[in-house]
Amino acid sequence: MLTERHVRSFSAPDDVIEIESVRSEIVSLKGIAVARTTHQPGWRWSTHVRPVVGTESCQTHHVGYVLKGKVHVVLDDGTEFDMSAGDVFDIRPGHDAWVLGDEPAETIEWMGARSWIPSRGALTERVLATLVFTDIVDSTGTARRMGAHAWGDLIIAYEQRMRDSLARFRGREVKQTGDGVLATFDGAGRAIRCAVALREAAGDLGLTTRAAVHTGEVEVADGDIHGLTVHEAARILAAARSGEIFVSATTRELARDAGLDFEDRGEHHLRGLEGSLHLYAVREA
Repeated sequence: MLTERHVRSFSAPDDVIEIESVRSEIVSLKGIAVARTTHQPGWRWSTHVRPVVGTESCQTHHVGYVLKGKVHVVLDDGTEFDMSAGDVFDIRPGHDAWVLGDEPAETIEWMGARSWIPSRGALTERVLATLVFTDIVDSTGTARRMGAHAWGDLIIAYEQRMRDSLARFRGREVKQTGDGVLATFDGAGRAIRCAVALREAAGDLGLTTRAAVHTGEVEVADGDIHGLTVHEAARILAAARSGEIFVSATTRELARDAGLDFEDRGEHHLRGLEGSLHLYAVREA
């Protein structure tokens, strides 16, 4: 027999919605959703939420209580008012709002708790992708030996070659990672060949890189990628030595018809991950 729940805690929320400058923790009790939402100083609905939901003003009916901070609200009909700690509020659909002052505004809401923004699942897209992580070996020492100006010029030249290689193999640059890059591909063979091309481009400039190539599902949100596959790829990169390109067994199997040559490096227990991954190194041509 199920035990009826009478108490819920925000320390164990059913859902967490987080976008720039706002975080909402949601719990459900007897069919009622209640949210604790924190808006950081500088937050404004029309700046931070409108691009996500696509409406000109917030179309959610909010009823709740202000725990701390101060918020200014402007209704579509021009009515304006402030609400601050200790106030109970009822804000009808069709409004803009923003935080006043330097203190975060924290509210509890029991109407509009879930409808003000899509759920976290709706804000992300899960896709299958092959990731390439690269890293310049001993970048700090090389920069120190060369000097800041010469090192800067060298990095500019490498980044240009890197982007040319990504375009050639239909990769998408996700972000720079200090002295490396994270990119995604829709084909395992192209991803591995791009990693080889990046190694060669670095070598032509007197640099040495290492790389990881791994395939799995990732969550795509706001132009970035997240998930276990990303962490696994980062750990595979950490296992590679200077000049090596490590490829996971999954990626190697997907690229079996690409005409690439691999050296078996066996099982690796990677820090922070359960179990082990079988890795291969791409042989130099």
